Amino acid sequence: MSAIDDSVLDHPATRTGAKAATIQPRLADLKVAALRQCLERHQGDRQLVILQDFPDPDALSGAWAYKLMAQQYDIQCDIVYAGMLSHQENIALVKLTDLPVQRWPLSIAQNKNLSIYQGAVFIDNQGTTSHLTCLLHDANLPVIVVIDHHSGQPHFGAEFVDIRPHIRATATILTQYIQAGLLTFDPSITQHVKCATALMHGLRSDTNALQQAQEEEFLAAAYLSRYYDPQLLSAILQAARSKSVMDIIERSLRNRLIHNNVSIAGVGYLRYENRDAIPQAADFLVTEENVHTAVVYGIARDEAKGLEMVVGSLRTTKLTLDPDEFLKEALGQDAQGRYFGGGRSLAGGFEIPLGFLAGNQEDSTYADLKWQVFDQQIKHKLLERIDPRS
Repeated sequence: MSAIDDSVLDHPATRTGAKAATIQPRLADLKVAALRQCLERHQGDRQLVILQDFPDPDALSGAWAYKLMAQQYDIQCDIVYAGMLSHQENIALVKLTDLPVQRWPLSIAQNKNLSIYQGAVFIDNQGTTSHLTCLLHDANLPVIVVIDHHSGQPHFGAEFVDIRPHIRATATILTQYIQAGLLTFDPSITQHVKCATALMHGLRSDTNALQQAQEEEFLAAAYLSRYYDPQLLSAILQAARSKSVMDIIERSLRNRLIHNNVSIAGVGYLRYENRDAIPQAADFLVTEENVHTAVVYGIARDEAKGLEMVVGSLRTTKLTLDPDEFLKEALGQDAQGRYFGGGRSLAGGFEIPLGFLAGNQEDSTYADLKWQVFDQQIKHKLLERIDPRS
């Protein structure tokens, strides 16, 4: 297994002194060499690239970059996700760039012939945020590659693992691979221009328009600036918010509770396909004066499957607040040891299945009581973490 993660980067020699300038490039070279060897071993394979259920621009662009790199080694990749594309910018990104991604709801994926694939790949996730992960074991499909910038999770003994929480975007990592020669961008090839544009959007999205970018992101953006299409990116970013998103933002404003500069808002029930409105509402609330952190949550209903789950997002401008640690400590984990929440620098999310309590939507009294219970419990968990005395 070629696993290189931040355990090496945490060594004091990588953080201070003259050694830092030489060790960091050496680590990057090792990662590039290890991935190249992995791709060479699987030349001619067909791989399944799995994204989180609700993929963002970082995941979508990173997966596309991996697919193009793998093609150089005669590896065919299918990029899939189980949930929805509901954020207007994500829909625009896929449509305007012809990004090659497929939606595989679990009901459809269960009937897919996975024996045509020789391995699976996780980009911008580690399998804990996709309902498709459960199918890999049943199909005896090995995990070949994991590339992510979120905090490390238990993984599947993949051949190649590159997990770098100190990097702000997975698109940065993929761009570094391209810069190192695993793919040569050609400005005369439309697909390359569109992929570069998608990567630029992924960088921008996960760094708050580069406001939280670090040196690595600026260097990656500088490289992509030679190839991306500014007009295409502008068209993606100008996608209008839907009425349902505006309604949920309005609900979050009306229901917010502010305590110790943290804004907490429950928005009630929403359709499963509109769940991307939750992070947009959190993005909006965190801009309020004297607020450094916003948490927005609601119960998402998948009416077709009769499923319900609490979904939430955290956004913060407080550099000393670790969203991953905060949500994991506040919300805990399920019986299998899987955390309900997690995150990266300045952002996080959580998902809590309602299980046996899901459904019974026709009884409005029951639905109201159920929301009150979950609303109060989540507020209590969050407030207890914000201020143990509350």
